[in-house]
Amino acid sequence: MNTKRERSEVSLSLSGGRLAVATAGAPVAVPPGAAAPASRRSRSRLRWRPLGLVSAAYLVALTVASLSAGWWAPIDPERQDLAHALAGPSAAHWLGTDRLGRDVLIRLLLGGRITLVSVVEAVVVFAVLGIGLGVVSGYFGGWVDRTIGWLSDLLLALPGIIVLLMVLSVFPGETLATMVVLGVISCPLLLRVTRGVTMAVRQELYVRAARLSGLTPLRVMWRHILPRLAGPIIVQVFLFAATAVLVQGALSFLGLSAPETQGPSWGNMVGEAAAVTGQDGWLAVPTGGIIALTVLALGLLGDAVHDAAVDRTRSAAALPTRPARPAGPRHGSSPTAPPGPAQHPALLSVRGLTVAFDLPGGPLTAVRDVSFDVSPGECIGIVGESGSGKTVTARSLLGLLPPHGRVTGGCARFDGLDLTALPERQLRAVRGSRIALINQEPMSGLDPSFRVGSQLAEVVRRHRHVGRAQARAKAVELLATVRLPEPEQVARRYPHELSGGMAQRVSIALALAGDPALLIADEPTTALDVTIQAEILALLRDLRSRLGTAVILVTHDWGVLADVCDRAVVMYAGEVVEQAAVTDLYRAPRHPYTQLLLRANPHVAPVGDALPTIAGTVPAPSEWPAGCRFRPRCPYAEDVCGSQAIPLVDVGSDRTTRCIRSEQVGTR
Repeated sequence: MNTKRERSEVSLSLSGGRLAVATAGAPVAVPPGAAAPASRRSRSRLRWRPLGLVSAAYLVALTVASLSAGWWAPIDPERQDLAHALAGPSAAHWLGTDRLGRDVLIRLLLGGRITLVSVVEAVVVFAVLGIGLGVVSGYFGGWVDRTIGWLSDLLLALPGIIVLLMVLSVFPGETLATMVVLGVISCPLLLRVTRGVTMAVRQELYVRAARLSGLTPLRVMWRHILPRLAGPIIVQVFLFAATAVLVQGALSFLGLSAPETQGPSWGNMVGEAAAVTGQDGWLAVPTGGIIALTVLALGLLGDAVHDAAVDRTRSAAALPTRPARPAGPRHGSSPTAPPGPAQHPALLSVRGLTVAFDLPGGPLTAVRDVSFDVSPGECIGIVGESGSGKTVTARSLLGLLPPHGRVTGGCARFDGLDLTALPERQLRAVRGSRIALINQEPMSGLDPSFRVGSQLAEVVRRHRHVGRAQARAKAVELLATVRLPEPEQVARRYPHELSGGMAQRVSIALALAGDPALLIADEPTTALDVTIQAEILALLRDLRSRLGTAVILVTHDWGVLADVCDRAVVMYAGEVVEQAAVTDLYRAPRHPYTQLLLRANPHVAPVGDALPTIAGTVPAPSEWPAGCRFRPRCPYAEDVCGSQAIPLVDVGSDRTTRCIRSEQVGTR
């Protein structure tokens, strides 16, 4: 299959702090077979497992023949021919006759109906309880997990054979009751496997992205967790099905279930063969052989389907992207921010936000007293070194902190709602539809089991309440909105068939699916090269101008900040140290940390000169110094800086800083 992808040749220039992007499309051929459709690969996986195909063919043929034997059987299974009792295989009786001269083949097929129906009954109970309770337990955890775990331990402690005998004593000969109880007492085996895998899968970033999109827990479990459980579930279900065949046959052999008065069954036919083994050993071959073949076929088919499912998951690995080369202002340019939006009441108002993590030694504060506003259509950048608290601040607004993290102070009012005080149910209504997140690693936010269009349509249906056809059309429209060429073809691809830039655009389309008023972009261009990065930044600017969407951009790149943002919030060690318009920060920073960050910006350093660095590193929350947290690294530090906490003070119109020597910093 020959396909073409568009590679954009991008020229960059800086004028007034804005990147000008000129593109010229040049088709680049993709090598044949580089990205064969995943559906075609899925259909071919079983083709290379002949034992699995043979097992599947055998089980299908056995099922069809058993269920239809009553219609087409040429011989009455109860018709006796004592003159030909215990006869071997012949043209009239392909598998011979039993001790009463009855045809063995017809009786085996009719007996298969009882066995196969019994196995299906047991497997349905086993799968529904094991998968359902296992997923719920692993996804929710807490008291739900403990309660289900206690019930699971209780069932495992029961002696299975005694429980089955008790049921048979109450319901003698009732195969349905026996198989249902077998499924119930066996489901903890599947429950524990499902729970363990679910607990691992729920930590995947694409599951968090699904939650962020506003999907309900039931939808997340059904669409994004269950498909990843296919491998272990398939193995357990097929193993249990084989066990159920043996259990049903053993109970019938003992005359405890499916007695011969109800018709032939494999178990009682084995019992008949055992009674005449001394007279004729052939009868045990077809009667016992069909049970052995069925058990073997179930095991082989389970292995083949499991391997195919695992291969499909492995093939959905993300394609590596080229390392990022941040774009930003060049030396000698005059950095200015984009024109600010018209003044409006704040869309988001954060005041005194404080976040702590509950650790064994007690709560540890990671972010303290963060305050800023975001107006409709405005773009604010949160900038700082790694460990400054940028991502924690952004994710706390959406309730996406780790389980041991919590907001301990302050508020974040969005459209009249305090996001920090909303219960999870109400917060889900805000995520995706009013506020959306663009992940730093877009591929990790896409479910590898589903096509791009399917994932987009799912979010569209969740937030816009439209039909499937309308959702699919809207998904293609969103892909076109984020400037993806041939959006219909992109919608039919799996995530692993996308390049890094395409995946980031799909991630932005997912964020736009609920028509949010605010986008939180967490390092959206870090993993992209300079050309793709410039395209993504141009796309963000275009979305702001066309849709009026406000943006909070988390970044460490001053070039990205200058290119996209109106104002900047500089964070260090969990605190806001300076906040101002991007233009003012570039011209005259009022905090030593901001000043040193700008000097260390590689895009403004003179070519050939050593790049200035900031001595030391950002301290961990447990090591924050008293007073000014930047004091150990600050060239302006005085003794008074360590005596007390430094307040955030106004130093101009819409500008604040956390430094007692801000005037001196501004003059150097």
